[in-house]
Amino acid sequence: MPLYQELPDGIDTVDVIIAGGGTAGSIVASRLSDSDPDLSVLLIERGANNEGDPLISYPALYINHVMPNSTRAQFVKGNKSSPLADREPILPVASVLGGGSSINMLMYSRAQRSDLDAWKTPGWSAEDLLGPMRKLETYHGRGPKEQHGFDGPIHISEGTHRSFRLQADFLDAIARVGWKEVEDLADLNTDNGAQRALSYISPAGKRQDAATCYLHPRLQDGAHPNLHVLVESKVVKVLFAENKASGVVYQPNQGSAARTVQARKMVILSSGAIGTPLILERSGVGDPEVLKQAGVEAVADVPGVGVGYEDHINSTVSYKSSLEVPETLDGLANGKFDIPSMIASNDKILGWNCLDATCKVRPNDADVAALGPDFQKAWDAEFRSEPKKSMVMLTLIAANSNDPFSVPVGQYFSTSAFLTHPFSRGYVHITGPKLDDDIDFDIGFFSDDGDIDLKTCRWAYKKQREIARRMGVYRGEVALFHPLFPPESQAACVDVDGPLPSDVADIKYTAEDDAVIDEWLRRTVATTWHSMGTCKMLPQKEKGVVDASLSVYGVTGLKVADLSIAPHNVSAHTNNLALSVGERAAEIFIEELGRRI
Repeated sequence: MPLYQELPDGIDTVDVIIAGGGTAGSIVASRLSDSDPDLSVLLIERGANNEGDPLISYPALYINHVMPNSTRAQFVKGNKSSPLADREPILPVASVLGGGSSINMLMYSRAQRSDLDAWKTPGWSAEDLLGPMRKLETYHGRGPKEQHGFDGPIHISEGTHRSFRLQADFLDAIARVGWKEVEDLADLNTDNGAQRALSYISPAGKRQDAATCYLHPRLQDGAHPNLHVLVESKVVKVLFAENKASGVVYQPNQGSAARTVQARKMVILSSGAIGTPLILERSGVGDPEVLKQAGVEAVADVPGVGVGYEDHINSTVSYKSSLEVPETLDGLANGKFDIPSMIASNDKILGWNCLDATCKVRPNDADVAALGPDFQKAWDAEFRSEPKKSMVMLTLIAANSNDPFSVPVGQYFSTSAFLTHPFSRGYVHITGPKLDDDIDFDIGFFSDDGDIDLKTCRWAYKKQREIARRMGVYRGEVALFHPLFPPESQAACVDVDGPLPSDVADIKYTAEDDAVIDEWLRRTVATTWHSMGTCKMLPQKEKGVVDASLSVYGVTGLKVADLSIAPHNVSAHTNNLALSVGERAAEIFIEELGRRI
């Protein structure tokens, strides 16, 4: 079946409606359409079709999706935050078929076994999710065969290009800081090490997004007339008949009046950690006080809707280097690359995301003690007894990943660090019943008691800087993207003509230096695009929104399948979790509908 920008008049009732064509939604729609040719499935996506878009299919061009003029992302503004130096943080949210998998940075990593087992939810342990993880992938990396899949729709590889000198340099430096290179950080157990990165890129150099790998083959094979995909339309709310989800109201992006489509069997919300709770609240499912203030009649009292927002708090710093073209992707920003010619020749550089190493790390006992008694208490409660639970993930980036237009043309590298299990929480709620009403969004960063997240980010800044200083290509910090230390401080940024001595000592930071770092972090930390947890899979008394079958409390026939269901965070880039949730959700729904898997 073709994709529709306007739903034909004859399609006014289907068996299953899926609100959101992102990562999980694309998988659920595809697997449901496979399960029974007589089961009609309609997926509604607010963004455009992603097929044939070179900005999506060529991994190196992902930078376009974070630009303010991007047509494939929506930029959600958060409330002014005093812990973030009174900033109004911006959260990019995918607005395209395939969702985040179509525009993200393509990094492959998986949650730790301890992360998933901590969910304590039947059917959702690490062992339960390993099957879906293997089912989704064709793995081209190293590691234990029993932990990976080799005939799934999503290819996992190194792509078609690498900055081998930078990668080797980084891995050598991280060993000198105290962490080892490991074979496979995605085996669910390995921690406190670094790996040569793998990505959602095929060996031929093309992005492996959920729409391309799941939806489009079924839309084009002539064997799935039961699958309908409507793009450029937003779901306004779910309709109910005697407390059972009976359909949705949706609004085409361009001009047309809102329309209604009925669902005979099931409505599934898959609009992400921001979109799904807003649809629920506009539908009358949520905290009665929030609904009353927004002028929405209550259907079900579910106070957990929209609360407990989580993300991986990220900071990124850049360095000058002795690298050369094409060892970085700086040519995308500085004009050195002729992109049309590179696309015409299918240049191998375009099959690269410039992220060549990834690490999962934890502070050692001395680091923990140095961060103070509040940090020690939090560490003892959450991490000490879980030795495989990481606290920070580091990534090596072969480019200046900060503002490329504010520094001279050159060759740079960057390192990013994000907190895998932050203590901070936020929320998202509607303020009115309409799509264009403002939302009340508090990103929550650095809102935790004891400033544990801030202290962890400070520790991570220092560690990633020591790694960079031990790299042979290091030529000093790009001061604009580091804390503004006073000139007399040992921590002040420097330029160097060549590599530092192999036995270079760590920088000694004073209390005043730490205060400078903390202020810089408040002004600069940002999202990692890893939003989750606003419709948690927990008991309702614990602010849960869905049960283990992904059914929304207080109503029937309504499911949620996206990262909003995550009850706790994970030590990973979240695309793999979103893909796995899609596969696991499809299994649950197919069984409930009495179809075959």
